[in-house]
Amino acid sequence: MTARRGGGPTMHDVGKVAQVSAMTVSRVLKNDPGVSEATRERVFAAVDQLGYRRNQTARSLRLGGSGMIGLVVTNLANPFYSRLALGVQEVATKYGFRMLLSNSAEQAGQEPELVNGLVDHQVEGLIVVPAGSRQQHLADAMRHVPVVLAARPPAGLDTDCVLVEDFHGAREATACLLAEGHTRIAFLGNPPALYTGAERLRGFWAAHEEIGSEPDSALIRQGLVDSATAERATLDLLGQAEGPTALFCTNNRISQGAIRALYKAGTTLPLAGFDDFDLSDVLGLPLTLVSYDADEIGRQAARLLIDRLEHDDAAPPASRRVTVPTRIVRHGVSGGDGRDGVCGSPGSS
Repeated sequence: MTARRGGGPTMHDVGKVAQVSAMTVSRVLKNDPGVSEATRERVFAAVDQLGYRRNQTARSLRLGGSGMIGLVVTNLANPFYSRLALGVQEVATKYGFRMLLSNSAEQAGQEPELVNGLVDHQVEGLIVVPAGSRQQHLADAMRHVPVVLAARPPAGLDTDCVLVEDFHGAREATACLLAEGHTRIAFLGNPPALYTGAERLRGFWAAHEEIGSEPDSALIRQGLVDSATAERATLDLLGQAEGPTALFCTNNRISQGAIRALYKAGTTLPLAGFDDFDLSDVLGLPLTLVSYDADEIGRQAARLLIDRLEHDDAAPPASRRVTVPTRIVRHGVSGGDGRDGVCGSPGSS
């Protein structure tokens, strides 16, 4: 095997193992959408097998850079953001970067200070999960470093982002409950100003509209920020004379709060929710969960950022939007029991 100076495998070595050209390897590592998924998988398998890693640190030092990228998330205590951070770190390490991590605690007012602090520490690029819709501070940061957004889209910015199928996942999960005959489904959502909250509510409504139905506004609760507020909202809904027969929750913390309320109330209702979570399969509850690879959101965001860094001496690519797919996982449901799948149409046998 031909090795570059320093003994490490080269892009040509990766190409030989993957049975593609070095140019194709480069296109895969730059996340070129024109490469087939089969080729992409072979290249990444070869990268892992050979331990290939571009000498990005040497490039950074040669250009006077720090070899660091910054990541800002909104709640590191949430497993979703922990997994996202691990995905970013995985790719950053592969390319010779170190990662600096900051947590905004969902406080939009804190985010500009965190972003400015990372820029002051001379990071070469930023990945940000925005805490709010005001993003002028990100536009300011983009005058100095490339910025990629994760989980939430840019607002008035021309930059890359990586999103989840929020609308599609919510619609499919709600359709599962409707297919079981539920007509009074409560919606427990995060703040509507957040992109994820708005898109998941839109998917919830769309599932109803597709069968000529409409959600009961008395069963919709928004602005829930943690499991405690979700628990209180669920207990309130359960106490109504005409309460819900099923629940839809827009994230894992809200699902956990709702489950706690069900236990306190001594009742069991089918629950559909965004985000899988630990022990969901052993709770003995009928759960329909929207699952996806949170690590992949981080990996994709890091690849987009590093691709921009590699174009620092050439015309930058146009802004890109990558969407990570969702899948439905069902526990304690007839025909489900942890298997993936899409529910049939409401009323189908």
